[in-house]
Amino acid sequence: MTQTINVTLKIWRQNGPKEKGRFETFNAENISTDMSFLEMLDVVNEQLTRNGKIPIAFDHDCREGICGTCGAVINGRPHGPEKATTLCQLHMRKFKNGDTIAIEPFRAMAFRVIRDLVIDRSPLDEIIQAGGYISANTGGAPDANAIPIPQQTAETAMDAAACIGCGACVASCPNASAMLFTGAKISQLALLPQGRPEAAERAISMVRRMDRLGFGNCSNERECEAECPKEISITHIARMNREFLKASFFSSVK
Repeated sequence: MTQTINVTLKIWRQNGPKEKGRFETFNAENISTDMSFLEMLDVVNEQLTRNGKIPIAFDHDCREGICGTCGAVINGRPHGPEKATTLCQLHMRKFKNGDTIAIEPFRAMAFRVIRDLVIDRSPLDEIIQAGGYISANTGGAPDANAIPIPQQTAETAMDAAACIGCGACVASCPNASAMLFTGAKISQLALLPQGRPEAAERAISMVRRMDRLGFGNCSNERECEAECPKEISITHIARMNREFLKASFFSSVK
């Protein structure tokens, strides 16, 4: 039998990046515990629209936990209380009847608040554009076993590639660091033979772009690892640091 709960929502409202924001209180009543968190916000927005009020702006796309578009801080935790879960996959059964839920956008100097819970994640895209690529010869696809890669290495690279670029690592870090994100992207390619030709240029370009965009440095607090919905390990930050130092000392890249 489906259960319903009533919760009080304290939601951050902000009309634009240059406007002053504030929390507003809403009552969400008769919410099915089978609903996802975003479905609950849909219900609240339907009620606001019927009452002639401006609905709450929030990001979403696939709602399957793979695109990285959704994201908000729920009671102080990016993506909410459930470990290894994106906001769109968080269900209302994780909350109790009568709970008060504070909802606010990811906060970082590099993330502008566009409206309400919607932030500008384009700085993460800029880091990728700075060097997250490999060169490949044109022609037919090579055989799968043309470049033998040890199983453990392939698995580690795939673990890094699981990053969806949601920005939860930045939002959870006291320094608003993007080093887990950048480390995952650098590590993913550095582990594979296909990524070695541009490894030095990639490490230097991506780290320098990250710094210029205003992200902080890593102080090994590990909040990023704890809040990452894909459980990306901070060992990828260590690999990124090694790649950057090696490139700085031995590469001709300036």
